[in-house]
Amino acid sequence: MLLIFPSIEISHGKCVHVVHGEPGSEHVYSVDPVKMAILWRGENAKTLHIIDRDGVEEGTIRNRDIIRKIVEAVDVPVQVGGGIRNLEEIRSLLNMGVYRVIVGTAAAETPALIEQVIKEHGSRKMAISIESFQGKVRVSGGKKLLPITPVEFGGQMRNLGVSRALFSTIDDDGKSKRLDLDALRVMATSTGLRVTAQGGVRNYRDLIRLQELERFGVDSAVIGRALYENIFPCQRLWRLNEKELKDLGPTRRM
Repeated sequence: MLLIFPSIEISHGKCVHVVHGEPGSEHVYSVDPVKMAILWRGENAKTLHIIDRDGVEEGTIRNRDIIRKIVEAVDVPVQVGGGIRNLEEIRSLLNMGVYRVIVGTAAAETPALIEQVIKEHGSRKMAISIESFQGKVRVSGGKKLLPITPVEFGGQMRNLGVSRALFSTIDDDGKSKRLDLDALRVMATSTGLRVTAQGGVRNYRDLIRLQELERFGVDSAVIGRALYENIFPCQRLWRLNEKELKDLGPTRRM
């Protein structure tokens, strides 16, 4: 079965969804990202995906305290990305209990950083974010297009010791992510990386289609908006259960 990463994007202390690369497009779903993390864990999430949206814009983690509170509040692995560009920041996040850091721009600009992190912490503690736009790799929050294909970049990262990539395909509008099953399969089979589909899953049918790629190495998916908008039928049962809860339980710690 696919591992599902509920996505929490943090901006100005709030939980948001944005049109990719478009500041000002935020749609606020929950004022408190920590409570959102607890909700997803209460609904049996096995892991969480956190993006510091302010960090993406500024090139450094900006919501460190909120990330720390999320890590302390749930009893499952938490992976974090968003403007992570240097070794000290990576060490800091891992030391606070983050399970895995996600690096995109820094992987393209400073490959030696990737080697050092893997040397110190092992390949499981790092994943590479690969964003495909018009057949090339896009970095810097969508502002820069590199003269290299996603598969070429993934292969380079695999040669450095990377074992996992979060892969997304950006639509021709340059903003929205789409589920490109062929590109996901090629990324996994051509590079030998374990691949997480990042974005583009809109409903249960998409998950079924994605499940067929598990045998090729596409074993997980990051889902944001579809979860927040209760697209999946099982969520209705979860919400009814939420209303009846008197005790937050052991997996819901503030």
